Amino acid sequence: MSKKVEVLSDQAALIARSLELILSKLETAIQERGRFTIALSGGSTPKPLYEAIANQKLTWDKIHVFWGDERYVAPDHPDSNELMARRAWLDRVDIPAANIHATPTFDGDPAVSAAKYEKHLQEFFRTSPGEFPSLDVILLGMGDDGHTASLFPHTEALKVSDRLITVGNKDGNPRITFTYPFINAAECVMFVVAGANKRPALAQVFAPNASDFTYPSRLIQPQKELWWLLDAAAAQELKQQ
Repeated sequence: MSKKVEVLSDQAALIARSLELILSKLETAIQERGRFTIALSGGSTPKPLYEAIANQKLTWDKIHVFWGDERYVAPDHPDSNELMARRAWLDRVDIPAANIHATPTFDGDPAVSAAKYEKHLQEFFRTSPGEFPSLDVILLGMGDDGHTASLFPHTEALKVSDRLITVGNKDGNPRITFTYPFINAAECVMFVVAGANKRPALAQVFAPNASDFTYPSRLIQPQKELWWLLDAAAAQELKQQ
């Protein structure tokens, strides 16, 4: 694994560097494989990144968009990660509808929806059950509790290692989420983390010894490339270690 940590001066610099890296990965993937696959994260931090991507002139028909996790709500619900990404980026560009691989949340049963999304991913990447396909980029955030995607501390989702998709749980509310082995199969995993409230959890995630089940972001150890892009406010305690 290639692990790289960069500390940017503020959120604007963080977003600019994130955009630069994504565009570089996109160009390489399209040159080498004819398409670019990316899984998006939710939360407030990536919204300006998605707005910045929307302002680029790109070969949209070669870009395929997935979600690393999703709340179990309708796509037009204010809490939907899909809705945020559509408003900030996808509805503003000429990307084919077939290239937007939204998480199903209509089945009334999160386990059924998780299985559907897994089947869709297997069909798209032409992989068999038990195989983990490699997305070009998986974007991740990190909560102040150390969670990432919808892999929350001390939840059953952290124990799932034989599937691509599982059901996460946040205070009794179900989520659909990539599993940590699926995330780790990506060509490039990119954490984008901002804010002083992330300092305590980051210190534990970067510590030589801490619990993976208490700080799930520690489970993200991709086979290929890992980036931690942090603003100065989030990274302050790391500098003091």
